[in-house]
Amino acid sequence: MDSLVPLLAGGTVMILAACLAAMGIKRFYDRPVTWRGTALITGLSFGGLTFFIFVYDSVSMRILIYSVGQALPLALTLKLLLSSQDGRKNPGARLAATVAILIIGIYAARVLGNVLHIGGQFSFVQYNPIQSALILVLMFLSMAWNFGFLLMAMDRLRNEVADLALLDDLTGVGNRRHLLARLTEECARSERSGAPFALLVIDLDGFKAINDTHGHAAGDACLQHFTLMAQTRLRPGDMLARTGGDEFCIVLPSSTLREGAMIARRVLEVCRADAAQCTGKDIPISVSIGVAQWAREIGGYPDRLIAAADQALYEAKNDGRNRYAACDPAPPLAPALQAPDMALRKRA
Repeated sequence: MDSLVPLLAGGTVMILAACLAAMGIKRFYDRPVTWRGTALITGLSFGGLTFFIFVYDSVSMRILIYSVGQALPLALTLKLLLSSQDGRKNPGARLAATVAILIIGIYAARVLGNVLHIGGQFSFVQYNPIQSALILVLMFLSMAWNFGFLLMAMDRLRNEVADLALLDDLTGVGNRRHLLARLTEECARSERSGAPFALLVIDLDGFKAINDTHGHAAGDACLQHFTLMAQTRLRPGDMLARTGGDEFCIVLPSSTLREGAMIARRVLEVCRADAAQCTGKDIPISVSIGVAQWAREIGGYPDRLIAAADQALYEAKNDGRNRYAACDPAPPLAPALQAPDMALRKRA
């Protein structure tokens, strides 16, 4: 029996390693992780192996317990590995899931072969050609499984880098690149369906004076504070982006000019309410907003829509700031016109 003590220790460690790998997969997918399942599977496997080594010697039961202890943690991770995250499928996870299924199948075949006495004795103690081939296959699959994890981590890192490239590092909202990509998508969708969408261009009033008087740190704090205030007035699906300096844009999918003006009023109201509560060294924030709606004349060119909203923004500033102006698309005077004529509607 003493010769089986290393087998007991090695088998328990291997089962513990499989449980730890399953915990790592759960952590990778941001699922809650506890030691309860690991302790239960490892403890029961250790107890079963100990019983069938020192109390009642049974190779078949030892193989069954070890195979179940190895296969169960793998089986519990299959749902996560085969799922999609944010609509994207991870090729590394698919590879890991496929390998896990093969490993589970091999352990099941090993148990079945031992029960039916196919191919001789299946045991890690007494080797035969089939057992040797089995060991080699399991070693290869284990390496492939780890390679799948490596691909999972690389894919996650690549997606995170891609996401960071679309975010403004100061405010955490989308940047100009993200805005243009979203506007291109919305323009293409509107061209197909004919449904409009709206764009708000927002500029913080007197931002240069804030930087000159209070310093750039205070200016950065104002930008962050405005971002938080504006986000409280947006609907699910609306997108806020900082396009540079003190300028922001809000994309309003499936929205008319009237609905865009309503969101502009909400943003103005929250800024005015916050400014009214400023005391002491607090810096009040006021904004001017230009509102424009996609029209057939704009087509698939986001820059035309931005130009229309900019035109409304400048009108709001010229009219006294701390207000919004809406830009109505008018029919083009001639087919050769490159951008739509706009009729401005001012609002306080």
